[in-house]
Amino acid sequence: MDLKILCPVWGHEHIPIEDFALKVKEAGFDGLDTWVPEDRTERQRLHQTIKELGLIWVSHQWQAKGDTPRAFQDSFRHYLEISAEGAPLFINCHTGKDYFPFEQNLALIDAATAFAKETGHLVVHETHRGRVGFHPASAMDYFRARQFPITADLSHWTCTTESFLENFSEAVDEAIRRTHHIHARVGFEEGPQVGDPRAPEWQPALGHFLGWWDRMVESRRQAGAPLLTITAEFGPPPYLPTIPFTRQPVADQFTINKFMKDLLRERYANPSSPGRI
Repeated sequence: MDLKILCPVWGHEHIPIEDFALKVKEAGFDGLDTWVPEDRTERQRLHQTIKELGLIWVSHQWQAKGDTPRAFQDSFRHYLEISAEGAPLFINCHTGKDYFPFEQNLALIDAATAFAKETGHLVVHETHRGRVGFHPASAMDYFRARQFPITADLSHWTCTTESFLENFSEAVDEAIRRTHHIHARVGFEEGPQVGDPRAPEWQPALGHFLGWWDRMVESRRQAGAPLLTITAEFGPPPYLPTIPFTRQPVADQFTINKFMKDLLRERYANPSSPGRI
């Protein structure tokens, strides 16, 4: 099984995409994980840059608008369509709202499944706060109702449950089985992102996440998947804590994501690793 590690554009939108994509390639990442611009010319610029640099990418649908299920559904298809442009590997999707009724959120999952069948563009639903998969207990209701692939970002679950998921083994097991893509960010009981995964005080949290990622990698390998993609997804402030009054980040986002890339690549290329590829 091949492993590809991506870098998020999130936090770097102020840099011209041509410059940032080149920086990503020179840093040793395989590609980008990004939402797509609303403007068609800007989308084409993104697609052309990725193609010229020989990168791969995962598009990211989070823009669907609407505070009611009907309003949300009306824009959901549009944003799936523009996210499918430019030949991404697949679409990572922020689906629904945590306060929508169960049946309405289920209808959005069904709409994404129908879109994938119609267009050939796989849609993968992220376990994200505020969305369908915001909490492991509610996610299990959707898991029982439908088969669908996920982007596993368990940092949201450690935050919403204020735990390292000790009491949610069934949901964790099912999430691991469904994982198609990983967002490799380390959370903790009170937040979705530790200050710096290199710091000694955060090694227990990192250990929990490495254990889950090991199992996800092995699950994909056992399923015969030819490819596994991981995004090193530590984000900018305010995800990244800052020093009071100065608002200076406690660490550098891009440096942390490079650290995660190197850590994961070495871990899953090492034959002695429990999560080896």
